[in-house]
Amino acid sequence: MKNLTFPIEWVLLLFSTTVVVFGCERQMLRQSESFPLEPGDLLFQDSDCGPLCDAIEQVTTGYGGASFSHIGIVTRDDAGDFVVIEAISSGVEITPLQTFFGRSFDEQHRPKVVVGRLKKPYRQLIPSALKKALALKGKRYDKVFDMGNDSYYCSELIYEIFLRANNNEPVFELQPMTFKSPGTVSTFPEWQEYFSELGVPVPEGQPGINPGGISCSQAVDIVHEYGTPDKSPSKT
Repeated sequence: MKNLTFPIEWVLLLFSTTVVVFGCERQMLRQSESFPLEPGDLLFQDSDCGPLCDAIEQVTTGYGGASFSHIGIVTRDDAGDFVVIEAISSGVEITPLQTFFGRSFDEQHRPKVVVGRLKKPYRQLIPSALKKALALKGKRYDKVFDMGNDSYYCSELIYEIFLRANNNEPVFELQPMTFKSPGTVSTFPEWQEYFSELGVPVPEGQPGINPGGISCSQAVDIVHEYGTPDKSPSKT
């Protein structure tokens, strides 16, 4: 992947508080029970979160041409239930599985979530990576997408926990980020406004990572689709 991440989990906070009607919740429960998740599974999500998600999807492509704008990692809570560790606008949090699933749906009202599973040579890293993810609970969300500031956006969290679990040897690959409209030298207006409001320059060309890039990693197998994510505009 030559183009990089614009993780906008700050927008996803709006989705995390959305109330799911009981019929949809029952449907999601059935779907989640139909596939045997495992701790360490990566959940790639196509989030319908507005213009910034649209801008991400124009410059990043996931597995099979899918548009992914968010990622979390599965673990179990003290009660033995599956939960998702993720970085969203409020920081690194533990989210109920059904809340995660309830953020976006395809035309059949299935969660637009795809499951990635680390390949065998990397699976030994999962217990350590999960411990490191839990230790980062409460850390701030990385609004400026800086890989070295002890705050985290969604795919940066996944990159970092596996880096630490693997004795500081990367499992996933960083790439130069771009915030420019494809085929032009112009930054997306949404990103120009976003960084202007933060009072920082657009980090064009700085190292980063995005959910689509992780979904295409040689370290990951895609093992299940709960629903059908949209295709990246470049692949339609």
